[in-house]
This record gives sequence, C-alpha cells and structure tokens, in this order.
Amino acid sequence: MASFMGSVLTVFLALVVVNSSATEFQVGDEFGWQQPGSNNSAVYSNWASNNRFHVGDSLFFKYKNDSVLEVDKWGYYHCNTSHPIIAFDNGKSIMKLDRSGPFYFISGVPDHCKNGQLLLVEVMEPHPISQSPQSIADSPEPHLAADSPASSPSLGVVISITPCSLVIALLVTSLALVCSAP
Repeated sequence: MASFMGSVLTVFLALVVVNSSATEFQVGDEFGWQQPGSNNSAVYSNWASNNRFHVGDSLFFKYKNDSVLEVDKWGYYHCNTSHPIIAFDNGKSIMKLDRSGPFYFISGVPDHCKNGQLLLVEVMEPHPISQSPQSIADSPEPHLAADSPASSPSLGVVISITPCSLVIALLVTSLALVCSAP
C-alpha cells in the first residue's frame, strides 16, 4: 500500500512541476513589434507591466521591415543603435530571458525607437526551491537592504494551485484516508 501512495505522490509532484514551466511571450500581443502610432507610444511599457517575466521565459518578436536590438541601459534611453548586444532582423525572433534583471530592446529602424518602439523587461529572480518550507521557517529572519522595495520579509515559498493540481490533491488525500481506514 505504501508503494501505491508513493506512486500517487510522485505523479502529483510531476504534475505540479509541469505547471511551473517557462512561458513564451509574444511581444505586444496581436500588435506585434512595430512602430506605435503617436497616440499609442506607451504600448510596449503597458504590455510589459501587464506581464511577469521569469528566468527561462522567452520573448517572441514578430515584425515586418524592422529589426530588434538588445541594447544596454544607455542605448535604450538614448535610442542608440550603434552598439547592440544582439541584433535580429529575420521577422520572427526569439530572445531567451536567461538571467534576472532588466533587458532593454529597441527597434533598429531610425526614429522608431524615438516614436515609442522600445521595450524594457524586468525579469524576476528565480524562486528558491532548494530548501523545504520547514527549513525556511526554521531559518533566522532575513535582513532587508535599505533600498529593497519589499515592505515585508517573505519566506520565499511559491504555491501555485491550478484546478488540476487541486483535484489531484483531493484524490490523494481521499485515497490516503481510504487506505488507512481499518
């Protein structure tokens, strides 16, 4: 009976891990990567603020007669195309977000950046998964840096509940109760 419960628990954990996979975001959604109109110059900053980006996710740039440049912070704020970190011009470009922190993108077409075709994506730190919730709870309270935006300390535990994982958790609990009954 213990091996059956172990198998059910393994399947449950595998399903939970699958739910935390990387996401590919199409930049600008249906609008794609193009020069915005004069009344829509904040389209990319609005798009980025409505999404959460994690290490391992990727950005899909879809465009015509344009290009995508990853640049440094200075290049972003000055719309400088002369020293890109990476340049794409094939119409369908994918950029993997392989680290936390800011990523800066601009169009390589003159004046498109100045007219609002630029994107700043802030990639979140990966969540710590090496500690169990119990060992995190037993550890001393972390000190927050003075410039930290956090208003309260966090245990660093992420719980993602999807309908599928909720049903599986209920099934596992029900089976455990049935199997342990005399």
